[in-house]
Amino acid sequence: MTSRFWALAGVLLTTLACALSLGGRVFYLLSLIAGLMLVYSAVSALMMRAMCRLTQRPDTPKVERGGEAHLLVALRSASPLPAAACELLLDTPTGSLTAFVYPGWRNPRTVSFPISLPHVGVAQPRVAAVFARDVFGLFRLRRRVKASVPEIIVLPRFFPVEQLHFARQDDGRALPNRASEDITSPEDVRAYREGDSMKRIHWKLSLRKRELLVRRFEVPAPPDTLILMDCSDPVGAGQVEDGEMKLRDTLCETALSVAHAQMADGNSVRVPLYGAQASEFHASDLTQLDILREELACQLFRGGEPFDRVLNVELRRMRRTGATIVITTRLTPQIVEGVKHIRRSGPNVRFYLVTFNAENAAYAPLIQQMQHQLVEVMYVTPA
Repeated sequence: MTSRFWALAGVLLTTLACALSLGGRVFYLLSLIAGLMLVYSAVSALMMRAMCRLTQRPDTPKVERGGEAHLLVALRSASPLPAAACELLLDTPTGSLTAFVYPGWRNPRTVSFPISLPHVGVAQPRVAAVFARDVFGLFRLRRRVKASVPEIIVLPRFFPVEQLHFARQDDGRALPNRASEDITSPEDVRAYREGDSMKRIHWKLSLRKRELLVRRFEVPAPPDTLILMDCSDPVGAGQVEDGEMKLRDTLCETALSVAHAQMADGNSVRVPLYGAQASEFHASDLTQLDILREELACQLFRGGEPFDRVLNVELRRMRRTGATIVITTRLTPQIVEGVKHIRRSGPNVRFYLVTFNAENAAYAPLIQQMQHQLVEVMYVTPA
């Protein structure tokens, strides 16, 4: 009920009281008109609320951050009584807005609403509520929206970064998996060829087959790039408007950009994500990078493993890793120790610190510790 309803109800009571006390026909007529208005408004609004049907969907399932999508809303009503336009309350990533739409009677009326998508993640723009209204503006009745909530995946963008080269031995060969064969993993046997080492001869099988046979060994996979991104709650947003969302955007886009730089040179990239939705990306083909974009966009940045523990867990991968890239908003002694342990294990290491306050004096001694271990340290400031 609106303020107009209470005003008309007051008029009805006043004219009815005057009609009963004075007996004037004019007051009876005014009372009748006011009463009919109230009845018609109530019936038309109730029928509109009961017979209104709404569907909603996005025009595209994926959009790059900073882009725009459209929410398509179809509204139909089978009510035979004329009523005012339905009031739609829309919930979007940039705030709430209100729109007035006349529903179609036989066929749905479709309206397109532009939706700005400024941050990485899974956006859910939707019609949160529908209000049925009568032509006199006396009633405003809320109808629950039962349509499914549409989702739009907002993908991170690229920015140029420098490739991190693999660690190399003194003779210039890459570490650690560039050896031609892994002697701990016999795969098969083959006939002896001149020049084969005597240690590789399978003596028992050779006696049985009456010919010299040598063991063949698995060729280990080349070293890959390990990208470790902090999937826990970002820190350091401070008083910056949308600071936490901007930190999340920058974490995802830094991880995506360094993965693109490494894969562009044909290197294999491994990205384990230890967030609330744990997953792992492993590929060497740039055509598969869209999978990583979606996995990053779906990260909730809540819960998950503490990042210093993630660094310790990933030490087991260092034997087959040529380069490690660490991306976080945190800089603590525990994280610095984890990065130093990774560097001592052999691979080259680059550390990206995502922060609004790169001049923080507390960072200096921790940064110096990593640089002393030949760790590349870079600051990334969210835009």
